[in-house]
Amino acid sequence: MRDGCRFILVYDDNEPVGFASFQHLSNDIYKLHKLYILKTQQGKGTGRFAIEFIVNEIKQAGATALQLQVYKLNKAKDFYHKTGFEVIDEISLDIGNGFFMNDYIMEKML
Repeated sequence: MRDGCRFILVYDDNEPVGFASFQHLSNDIYKLHKLYILKTQQGKGTGRFAIEFIVNEIKQAGATALQLQVYKLNKAKDFYHKTGFEVIDEISLDIGNGFFMNDYIMEKML
């Protein structure tokens, strides 16, 4: 786990259905590191609920933006766009053995 990362668990009644992690990066910017929602919960507003919860938390701490990285071909990019994130940059990271992470950096202004 990264220093300063906060984790939240998302429940449907008493059933855990997802989790997210986020971290303060610098000044007034936070980063969403992970958002995982069970497939059976996708499309029900669970992911949107998690993002709104995080946004409310970080706004109270003075945040003005929430950023994330998402693989360019991941359909989650469309979900993030629907929840107010915009592509602000692209990144290609060499992760070894000829493999690269080709991601978008997305940001939601608060």
